[in-house]
Amino acid sequence: MAEVLLALGSNLGDRAANLNFALGRLCPIRVSSFHETAPVGYLDQGPFLNAAALVCTQLAPEAFFASLQALELELGRRRTIPNGPRTIDLDILFWDQLVIETPTLIVPHPRLHLRRFVLAPLAEIAPGFNHPRLQRTVQQLLDSLSPDSPSA
Repeated sequence: MAEVLLALGSNLGDRAANLNFALGRLCPIRVSSFHETAPVGYLDQGPFLNAAALVCTQLAPEAFFASLQALELELGRRRTIPNGPRTIDLDILFWDQLVIETPTLIVPHPRLHLRRFVLAPLAEIAPGFNHPRLQRTVQQLLDSLSPDSPSA
């Protein structure tokens, strides 16, 4: 059984309902509070609600990733604008302490250490989790971001 840390985000429709629907399907062990954040990258869109969750799965990483993409489609996610508005965004941040690099999946998430909107909710549920590449905890990564740094 693998422990997987996920990031969730939504900025279209009923954002909280979208996150709660996805969480209901994922059956998490732990969930952060919801954090409202400004968009990053493509700025012509509304604010996001972001959260983090710890889930367990017996699926292989690629199969689990495919199930997340299917859940995104079920919730109406359409990939029309890179970093654009979305009903739901589900990202695998960590898969146990594994480093995974395939053509479709990179774990740990390559930009999580730069993103306050990911690290703040994640620090609520896994502050001591050690990044297997950077050898720093989630809390240390969050603390290393300057207070005025934008969420990248």
